Amino acid sequence: MRFKSLAEWLNWQETLNPAGIELGLERVRTVLEWLGQTHPPFTVITVGGTNGKGSSVAMLESILLAGGYRVGSYTSPHLLRYNERIRILGSEVSDTRLCTAFQRVDQARGDVALTYFEFGTLAAIDIFADQNLDVAILEVGLGGRLDAVNVLDSEVALVTSVGIDHQEWLGSDRESIGWEKAGIFRPERAAVCGDPAPPAVLLQHAQQLGTTLYCAGQDFGYERVEGGWSWWGAGQRHAALPLPALSGEFQLGNAAAVLMVLTLLKQRFPVNEDGLHRGLAGASLPGRFQIFPGEVSRIFDVGHNPHAAAVLAGTLAEQPSSGRTLAVVGMLADKDHEGVIAELCPVVDEWYAADLHVPRGASGKQLSRVVAQTCGNSSVRCFSDVVAAYRQAVRDARPGDRVVVFGSFFTVAEVLPEAV
Repeated sequence: MRFKSLAEWLNWQETLNPAGIELGLERVRTVLEWLGQTHPPFTVITVGGTNGKGSSVAMLESILLAGGYRVGSYTSPHLLRYNERIRILGSEVSDTRLCTAFQRVDQARGDVALTYFEFGTLAAIDIFADQNLDVAILEVGLGGRLDAVNVLDSEVALVTSVGIDHQEWLGSDRESIGWEKAGIFRPERAAVCGDPAPPAVLLQHAQQLGTTLYCAGQDFGYERVEGGWSWWGAGQRHAALPLPALSGEFQLGNAAAVLMVLTLLKQRFPVNEDGLHRGLAGASLPGRFQIFPGEVSRIFDVGHNPHAAAVLAGTLAEQPSSGRTLAVVGMLADKDHEGVIAELCPVVDEWYAADLHVPRGASGKQLSRVVAQTCGNSSVRCFSDVVAAYRQAVRDARPGDRVVVFGSFFTVAEVLPEAV
């Protein structure tokens, strides 16, 4: 099947498998074999976890590029363009290259009904295979064990954190979710866990597989020092490191796990101190505590679960505003509204709850009720869409105030063009 544009390809993929999410590796493995890509000519780093995946991929990519290596990265979801998901040497792939890969996947799949994410993952692997890459960094879309990217064996796997999200697919507690995350580990290979308190099942699974697991706070760690930070692990230490370009104190935990991954790969892909510094200082990722400064600063964060909301609240508290904090929130209906909003109550002065016009989008009325029930006397207003809510928040803001937009990738994607 051929289409004239990337948009046509993507629209068709969304209708290919009505299930939307359908975890399992059999379909992807079958098509990957037909594509002839079961043993790709590059080293794979797989990144999973509840939160921190995108930031970790961005830092791994930036540091390895600064080290002089040919790097590809595959992430999801995207904010503004599908092309953001697949990068070669730090640049998004073109519509033409994507359409060519989609055509190859479509020809190879026969009558296999791939999901949207599976189709895109196979296209990314196919694109990477002919780019003479040294390393491909693959971000897990959902869970780990049965996620499409897990069809490839990684040299090093990274689990950034384990929190409660996607309960309908992964389980309702950290042990169940930890089991799914640990599914990206491989026998006799190395893995890194950035969560300071990993579920017991994750540790047990690594032991049963014979995976050498390096855990935050035990096998590696970091110390905040004036003007920067230092890292230790595997008998090594890096002192006077620059703070990551990505905002928020929590990014040091992500960066520490990233440095552990790179330390495990240093025999094959060494990066000197200059490359390490440039890579940390150069990493960027839209929508992760992304700040637009001004008389009224605007902050965009895609956090959509209680763990991410707690991190956002902590970062806002660490960087207090001289004025008020006005929060624009739009969320999916199947997320933990109460858990997310409760984390932000102490740092938000006024709320702007909005309808999110996407499949599974929650209404502003739903969210405003949760704010009223959870945050006591906080002011909350309801809007028909997130852009209208954002515009009103900006109009209401006074010099020294800040407007925070959060709750979903969809929320940030709709409002971000207003700030650019």
